[in-house]
Amino acid sequence: MKQARIAFEGRVQQAWEDHGKVRLADGRRLDEREVTWLPPVTPGAIFALGLNYADHAAEIAFKAPEEPMVFLKGANTLVGHRAFTPRPTDATNMHYECELAIVVGKPARNVAKADAYHYIAGYTVANDYAVRNYLEGFYRPNFRIKSRDNCTPIGPWLVDAADIPDPMNLRLTTRVNGETTQEGSTKDMLFDVPFLIEYFSAFMTLQPGDVILTGTPKGTVNVMPGDEVVTEIEGIGALHNTIIERKA
Repeated sequence: MKQARIAFEGRVQQAWEDHGKVRLADGRRLDEREVTWLPPVTPGAIFALGLNYADHAAEIAFKAPEEPMVFLKGANTLVGHRAFTPRPTDATNMHYECELAIVVGKPARNVAKADAYHYIAGYTVANDYAVRNYLEGFYRPNFRIKSRDNCTPIGPWLVDAADIPDPMNLRLTTRVNGETTQEGSTKDMLFDVPFLIEYFSAFMTLQPGDVILTGTPKGTVNVMPGDEVVTEIEGIGALHNTIIERKA
């Protein structure tokens, strides 16, 4: 099942995918452009993996990490499908990052990899933009990069975990203005989904609604105001976003 959070007729509502339409709880079916899309989950903690694909690490001239490189993001960063993300006027390289997002479904503490999937509610698509010239260093991702307002579109759908039998074999694609610029597969993650659940839950309790962004493969390209960026993950959905300019 694919579900979403939308704003329609002055209130926030749950909605479901229904043969290419958005179905409301009262049964009405709408075109996706008739509603305002919100992030499909109200997050607790947001964890983000840096350099979780070796080819992306090589692309930006970094050594692939030997253990997960993780940072936290604020809820202010999330924005929904078909929303706008600002590019600072002093950015010299701002690129998208198509990422599989894990949504935790129940409290998880000291979970073994073999049991990890039992703690996942579902998956969605995230696009975790980075302003590369703001980066301070390998071990300290600059706060200005990853906690900017509206810098992480997410959605459109939250897909039930049961509907994704193998999240470690999904195709990821990014298109900029209709041109394919990034292709990869979740099978190439350095630290896979079960490992991450085990890793985090070994030292903290994951809570329902926590979100884990799992990194991006190579193919990141500088984007400019006016560009439409579509990040898509097989079986989960296509997330549309448009870049606008904002004074730094």
